[in-house]
Amino acid sequence: MRDVHKYQRIRYSPYGMQHSKKSMEWHNEDHMLITTWRERKPQKTGVWENTQDETMENWFKVTIPYGRNYDKTWLMNSIQSQCSVHFSPVDFHYVKNRAQFFVQDASTASALKDVSYKICGEKNQKICVFVSPSAVPYSVWNKLKPEQVEQLKLTMNKRYNVYQQALDLQKLRFDPDLVGHDIDIILNRRNCMAAALQIIERDFSELLSLNLRNNKLYRLDGLSDIIEKAPKVKILNLSKNELKSVWELDKLKGLKLEELWLDGNPLCRTFPDRSAYVSAIQDYFPKLLRLDGQDLYTPIIIDSDIPELIKPCTENYQGSETIKSLVLQFLEQYYFIYDSGDRKDLLAAYHDEACFSLTIPFNLKHPAPGSFCKYFKDDRNMKKVKDPYLRRQLLKHTKRDIVDSLSVLPKTQHDLSSFMVDMCIQTDTMLCFTVNGVFKEVEGKSKGSVRAFTRIFITIPGSNSSLYITNDDLIVRNASPNEIQSSFSIPVATPCSSSMPTLSQEQQEMVQAFSMQSGMKLAWSQK
Repeated sequence: MRDVHKYQRIRYSPYGMQHSKKSMEWHNEDHMLITTWRERKPQKTGVWENTQDETMENWFKVTIPYGRNYDKTWLMNSIQSQCSVHFSPVDFHYVKNRAQFFVQDASTASALKDVSYKICGEKNQKICVFVSPSAVPYSVWNKLKPEQVEQLKLTMNKRYNVYQQALDLQKLRFDPDLVGHDIDIILNRRNCMAAALQIIERDFSELLSLNLRNNKLYRLDGLSDIIEKAPKVKILNLSKNELKSVWELDKLKGLKLEELWLDGNPLCRTFPDRSAYVSAIQDYFPKLLRLDGQDLYTPIIIDSDIPELIKPCTENYQGSETIKSLVLQFLEQYYFIYDSGDRKDLLAAYHDEACFSLTIPFNLKHPAPGSFCKYFKDDRNMKKVKDPYLRRQLLKHTKRDIVDSLSVLPKTQHDLSSFMVDMCIQTDTMLCFTVNGVFKEVEGKSKGSVRAFTRIFITIPGSNSSLYITNDDLIVRNASPNEIQSSFSIPVATPCSSSMPTLSQEQQEMVQAFSMQSGMKLAWSQK
């Protein structure tokens, strides 16, 4: 038993703070346990201490909690503007909601630490910046060798179409040229994606189309640098990959994509229907024209130079004309989609929390109410619907409920030349206008029936100079005889009106378009 005690070792905790070292030994002569203490200097724990291993110890990890909530370009520019030294972030990526990158210099790390709480987000919340020592980042430790980069460059050159400015990198890992040189390029690895993007930036600066199909991509952190490396890309193919969440696209939302392919990714199965899928993708890329090879209706975005609505001013004629043009273009695009047959694409026109109300303003004893049966289900006319709870139930809330409700109403064709538009309220943050006009139903028992309507829109300015509807009130009634007679027709010459020439179909369309844009009556527009 003495021998056991004699060779007994003390368990050592490598993570404990040690201010002195204790040794224990047994003395054979009297079998007494002697404890001795040897003073030693405390370990230096300062983060900014230089160490002997410059390569391993001089790397620092910078973490921004909730960094995913901010645009990457804005975030990095804001940090750089407050940092006392210039720095080059290495391996920027996201971990859950955190944004992270690395720097290699201790003085840079110290300067970045001082940036904490000096930057404010949109809601005036202060942004934290945490800095801690780190091992060498993976993308640096596993950086491709120069000969590997050169072979990758040669391979990419073979895959580049100079006439279409298109680069095809599908199944890049299995390219015979790379496999033949025993080079394993896996684009999920940030070092490989970084090398590919550097080649794109240097050799394919005018790139318009990038095909990354079938590369088993399950995250897009490494690809996020494409916003700076290849900002002109309009077509991106990410089909047949392993992307599970639409949130991954948030890392690319700085791209002004016009065509995107995502079919074959698990994220496509997370939506209840195609309209929800399209709407979610358009939230990231509002100028998208094609998705998975299918044309999309042009989003209701007004291409205007003004970032917000102009303040009301009777002397500001130019401002009034700008708002007039904005509203007319909005209505033209809205009713083009409304009359197209598939109203699901109107999701892009509504705010997420918008409200919609439908009213039929005539007595149920009227001889013609049967033709309005599809409208009565959601009618909120308070003269008829006395129950306040039921009226609240009939109010459509959220854009999906609104578009679902509009989709079951009869198919229509609106007469744009009948529209009368009035501006009610105009401020920096809100625009209210009313539309009066006629439409006819184009299917069902009431096919050909002409209706009159009044619509009140309350809108707010959105991103990219778009308008979002927050409140929509639709009132439908029977058209008067005069409204029916003047609808869907262009006045042409009569025998007693020799001064008015007969117009061709093309000329009639031109007159109608001019009348819509100028606000003139059709008769005056024809002159």
